[in-house]
Amino acid sequence: MSYYDFAIVGAGIAGASLAAELGEGGARVLLLEAEERPGYHATGRSAAFWEECYGGPEIVPLTLASGPPLREGGFLTQRGALYIGRAGDEELVTGFMQRFVPTGATIEHLGRGQLQTRLPGVRPGWSDAIWEPVCADIDVAALHGHFLARARAGDVRLECRARVAGLERGEGFWTITTARGESHRAATVVNAAGAWADPVARLAGASPVGITPYRRTVVQVRVDPAVPDDLPLVLDLRGQFYFKPESGRLWLSPHDEEPSEPCDAAPEELAVAQAIERLGEVVDWRVEAVEHKWAGLRSFAPDRRPVYGRDPAVEGFAWFAGQGGFGIQTSPAAARLTRQLLLGEERDTMTQELEPELYAPARFV
Repeated sequence: MSYYDFAIVGAGIAGASLAAELGEGGARVLLLEAEERPGYHATGRSAAFWEECYGGPEIVPLTLASGPPLREGGFLTQRGALYIGRAGDEELVTGFMQRFVPTGATIEHLGRGQLQTRLPGVRPGWSDAIWEPVCADIDVAALHGHFLARARAGDVRLECRARVAGLERGEGFWTITTARGESHRAATVVNAAGAWADPVARLAGASPVGITPYRRTVVQVRVDPAVPDDLPLVLDLRGQFYFKPESGRLWLSPHDEEPSEPCDAAPEELAVAQAIERLGEVVDWRVEAVEHKWAGLRSFAPDRRPVYGRDPAVEGFAWFAGQGGFGIQTSPAAARLTRQLLLGEERDTMTQELEPELYAPARFV
């Protein structure tokens, strides 16, 4: 039976990025994926953008730290983002600016005229916007593939169709049993299981931290007039929708957050209808066809911050979970920080401005 320094449960963007970092740090790593291929769930269903304010002020440092490696790697394509508000949303606009300007995010307030220029067809009543010029599309498949390639180069072993069924600690290591009856040994188990993070913790005898999966729906529609290629990502200040262009079509979400059991999420017709209805309230475009629809699970801890680091009560058990909808855009910095925490390394230029205490599992004790 092979022995590893780390066994990472889950090979989505979280597990793949951390496996790459740990492998490059000289650790022997086993990456266990329950599905037939990595990235089947949340990673493969992302709306695929890097947006500085997404996730809130406490996530901004992770996003900003991840920007340079994502740009240098060629994974970002500049788009820009508009948070838009209705007449009467002045307090929301002011509050947004007060929350995010101190974080270092690049944002500015726009009036109705500038909003009309950037969002053709916007209906009367939408009067304010916050412009974020550096927002970009992310090539999620390329980024995930990049992390997996780095992991392979670091001699990480990837096992698919390897759903973890049992975790038993003894003599300073874990015996990990998969649903197919295979067994592995590792000094540390890292929980990067996304929507399944709390169930994996229970297998290890660790206290769940309350990570809850929420369903998010995305619809691809064809509209008339055709979507401009340079249309920015458009988000509602009240959190009711967002939409962005994609290959001549529009990706549209009602920004739904329905609690769910961990599962292979599917879109519900009500959410699809809400997405289309809300789009019609924003712009005078006509939806000609719904071409595709899907749903994914975004998993959050109770305080909406990710969970990185060793469990305070269970020896040899660590967390890399609860990354909601921002796990992809923060993956370089999050994985580097967690590598440093797990290997006892000093912080570097990417992570020196981060506060690991914000994300530590011990905050739930």
